[in-house]
Amino acid sequence: MAEALTPRSQDYAKWYNEVILRAELADYTPVKGCMVIRPYGYALWENIQAGLDRRFKATGHQNAYFPLFIPMSFLQKEAEHVQGFAPELAVVTHGGGKKLEEPLVVRPTSETVIGHLYAQWINSYRDLPLLINQWANVVRWEMRTRLFLRTTEFLWQEGHTAHATEQEAQEETLRMLEVYSDFATRDAAIPVIQGRKSEREKFAGAQTSYTIEAMMGDTKALQAATSHNLGQNFAKAFNIQYLDRQNELQYCWTTSWGLSTRMIGAIIMVHGDDRGLRLPPVLAPVQAIIVPIWKRPEERAQVLAAVEGLKALLGDRVRWQVDDREEYTAGWKFNEWELRGVPVRIEIGPKDVAREQVVLARRDRPGREGKSCVPQAQLVPSLKELLEDIQKNLYRQALEFREQHTQETDDYQEFKEVVAGGFTRAYWCGSPDCEQAIQAETKATNRCIPLEQPEQPAGHCIYCGQPAREQAIFARAY
Repeated sequence: MAEALTPRSQDYAKWYNEVILRAELADYTPVKGCMVIRPYGYALWENIQAGLDRRFKATGHQNAYFPLFIPMSFLQKEAEHVQGFAPELAVVTHGGGKKLEEPLVVRPTSETVIGHLYAQWINSYRDLPLLINQWANVVRWEMRTRLFLRTTEFLWQEGHTAHATEQEAQEETLRMLEVYSDFATRDAAIPVIQGRKSEREKFAGAQTSYTIEAMMGDTKALQAATSHNLGQNFAKAFNIQYLDRQNELQYCWTTSWGLSTRMIGAIIMVHGDDRGLRLPPVLAPVQAIIVPIWKRPEERAQVLAAVEGLKALLGDRVRWQVDDREEYTAGWKFNEWELRGVPVRIEIGPKDVAREQVVLARRDRPGREGKSCVPQAQLVPSLKELLEDIQKNLYRQALEFREQHTQETDDYQEFKEVVAGGFTRAYWCGSPDCEQAIQAETKATNRCIPLEQPEQPAGHCIYCGQPAREQAIFARAY
């Protein structure tokens, strides 16, 4: 812990890996591309789960679980889907010492197996809408992996719904996009842009894909969550039909949407600094760390007795821990918990005991600027107010950073110069050829067509100069 982290400005990728390993969020495993999520990292994921699960259930969704193994023939029923996932599939050909009659795919996503079952469960308009989510792991055989951002196996949730009309499916798709946006801004303190994916970038097999895009601390973009209107593509492939009110057979309209442990990577990169993590209080596994301080043996008893009083005051009102390890100095502990991103440190020493106070040190503001003395009797309300302010401040800082590194241009030469330094907003004609050429020449991809467009959308494509009706966000991405 005493060794300084690599500065982000020196080597951002190295800093990122060091933070994850030293803060004990995750570690590597003997299987290339896979990771183990350690208890501190998993506690963060559990808080992410809780925030999302509450929102899912408030919008009428129920949790279920579907199998890990999917018959290969299922993926082959939807042509775009199998073509999009073919390079990433892990396939099981033997089981129990025998060759399988049909190869099984280890779940890369579940549209196909869920479609198969929905066809059995849905018979009438009375069965609709069917709103199901599952928390699961998936496997995608990635060539280049990075902890949390892109691993062979990762955790996520995937929602799958079926509706009677195209309008209902579209409303569901945008509703869940808004749920993700609300979670990102309120819980993760990450500003995001809601947008539609281009045809070239959309989910394989979808009619329309939507995304929330976030800017990381190195100005690159990260796709933080997606929501897909699948139209009737999977319904027709798996024969998901229902009898309508006129007793006529109709195909359903389906959606799918997901957010993964990639969100942990986003939290690290959006909020982290050269001293380590800075976790938003809503999601932090530990919101406040109590550090008792003493030098002489006779001071120990009175300080620890005061700590017991603090523990009784805090109860279950916040998530707290006490670091009373005697083999480490107070300074060492300060550095460790700063590395771990705990939002508030509560310091208490002999002088504080005598004055019936504590010192609160906020992680988002280093040094004396972030310290304040609070009467012990006022600890709970003061701490809650401080945590709320830290949550807002982290969001405000992230938003200011994104705004500082977002530019709008209609000149392609300028575009090529500025797109490497953040988000570039420019008109685009909708041609995949222009999109592909821009990526080849600048390494920037079309992240999305923002749902919020200029009041009078009219311009010329940044690449070909043809008339364009919409602006897109271009950026280099993870």
